[in-house]
Amino acid sequence: MYKDILVHIPTERPIRALIDGSISLAAKLNAHIDAVAVGYVASSAAYIMEGGAAVAAVFEMERERALERAEAALEVFRSGATSAGISCTCHPLGEIPVDAAVSLGEMARLHDLSIVLQPDPSQTSFDNDVPGEILFQSGGPVLFLPHTFRGTFKAKRIGLCWDGSRLAARAMRDAAPFLARAEGIVIITINEADSVPEEVSASNLARHLGRRGLSTRTVSLSAARADIQPTILSLAADENLDVLVMGGYGHSRWQERLLGGVTLAMLEAMTVPTLMSH
Repeated sequence: MYKDILVHIPTERPIRALIDGSISLAAKLNAHIDAVAVGYVASSAAYIMEGGAAVAAVFEMERERALERAEAALEVFRSGATSAGISCTCHPLGEIPVDAAVSLGEMARLHDLSIVLQPDPSQTSFDNDVPGEILFQSGGPVLFLPHTFRGTFKAKRIGLCWDGSRLAARAMRDAAPFLARAEGIVIITINEADSVPEEVSASNLARHLGRRGLSTRTVSLSAARADIQPTILSLAADENLDVLVMGGYGHSRWQERLLGGVTLAMLEAMTVPTLMSH
């Protein structure tokens, strides 16, 4: 069960999706939220620390301003959590981006679930990079909320994206609390005959979930590699899915942009909340 949830609150992007999604989910699960926001100190400011007390004081001033930005973002979230009666602890950070990435990844490791906002490539902000850092460094599930998300989070109908891989299996296990409560589970396979070994076929997955008392339905589709992500999202709309579950492919360093094609495409054009595991 997800009882201890980390939520990353951006300081340079709108946070309404995170307020609506994370607070409504925590209320349903009676979970505690640790909300963390980072006010970013410019990396160039860190280099002046070697210049003596005067320049170190300038850096400290920049860090204090960064903390104020983090506090301001958290106050908006805290107000929503308090109104909903949610147990919430807020953690403001003022750090250069590389240090913030390490801190957030470490914090996420002791939480059952991390909730982040879908990156927005139209905006230049390290807030766009943090979700991927948490995905690759946390060792646990990360729920991405579309920046267009509004209203109450629900997970009644779940799409389980399955390719038989280790990452897909990890995501399936990490999503167990959602799957156990779901009213409908759709196993989604793309080009299964060409890419999925029989031992980990969708039919075997369905039998495995059936032993847990979970009822599933399998939808097998064919698509060119470039069309896999839009095919999944089209099915999600047709099936009225609330959540997608999938493995998050890619290199451990988000900045290098070595994400798998489907993962990157999903993050760029997400239409429903998506739980990923790496």
